[in-house]
Amino acid sequence: MRKNRIWLSSPHMGGSEQRYIQEAFDSNWIAPVGTNIANFEQDLETYLGSGHVAALNSGTAAIHLGLILLGVQAGDTVICQSMTFAASANPILYQGATPIFIDSEPETWNLCPIALEEAIITSIGNGKKPKAILTVHLYGVPYKIDEVRIIADKYSIPILEDSAEALGSSYKGQKCGTFGDVGVFSFNGSKIITTSGGGAIVTNSKKLKDRAIFLATQAKDNAPYYQHSEIGYNYRMSNICAGIGRGQMEVLENHIVLRRKMHAFYIALFKDIEGVTIFTVLNSNYFSNYWLSTILINPLETNGITSEDLRLAFAEENIESRPLWKPMHLQPIFHNYPYYGATIAETLFNTGLCLPSSSNLTQEDCDAIKSVVLKLFKK
Repeated sequence: MRKNRIWLSSPHMGGSEQRYIQEAFDSNWIAPVGTNIANFEQDLETYLGSGHVAALNSGTAAIHLGLILLGVQAGDTVICQSMTFAASANPILYQGATPIFIDSEPETWNLCPIALEEAIITSIGNGKKPKAILTVHLYGVPYKIDEVRIIADKYSIPILEDSAEALGSSYKGQKCGTFGDVGVFSFNGSKIITTSGGGAIVTNSKKLKDRAIFLATQAKDNAPYYQHSEIGYNYRMSNICAGIGRGQMEVLENHIVLRRKMHAFYIALFKDIEGVTIFTVLNSNYFSNYWLSTILINPLETNGITSEDLRLAFAEENIESRPLWKPMHLQPIFHNYPYYGATIAETLFNTGLCLPSSSNLTQEDCDAIKSVVLKLFKK
């Protein structure tokens, strides 16, 4: 077994992060306020090309505030893609609302427009129109943005766009995170850039951005003493973490190139292995950062080799891989909530695997990954 572990998706520093952190120390802004925060937000706004960004302490906090900005309250229903991480769905419960889970479609693995409209029609028929639609760009691959937007507009339901995995991805040249009525990013340690822990919310107006910051800083009223007329949260990003983010923004484009290079590596590695499919964008309208490269394995075409067999083979060599997200409607905490669709998400979970995709993998790492694959499939 290798001594040095090959991680699924590890942080990758660019070198200038320390300089911005030192600025925070030198100015004594060791708090959730300071110039790094404002500059990081400006960097993101410039990169996205539109929208107003507020830096927060997690992507989960951003989703929670996004629901609040869209007016979601206790007793409401929110439509949510089932094939996602739990952080997409948990804030719905924070608000006392009910999630309605939607199956994936097989081309982008994201929210199925057909099941989405069925859920909306049924909900309206039951006298309760959903308050929001929570979409996800899974593993950095954009969802069917045009189709979902048409349905959302048809029924006047706002979109909360979970772009936690999709910074740098785009659709028809427009950056992910700018398609929803509210957008969300995550800068957790495993993401394409990191602020250690952190996230951001993207709004379509300065007024909404200011509202998000107000709520993220304990909703303090404009008074010479601490007065609170509504519930607030401790959700603002720290000036130190924002300093890391400023340095990471300088290497974002290079990280995207390297992640996409890993995706190309896997396409070449598996091209002659029957029964293995690399998850790839649908057509040229879609551009993915390929935050994680993922595959499907059909054991009927691989002499019985499964995705779990490959995961275990990697584990024996100290290489991390992971099954796809277990759909929310199959999770113990969510299994009693409504679900619309078939079994696409469930099949993806049962046959899929996330592969090591870090932007700092070496040639030696790639050779080790290749060796495990060829040995297992006897190529």
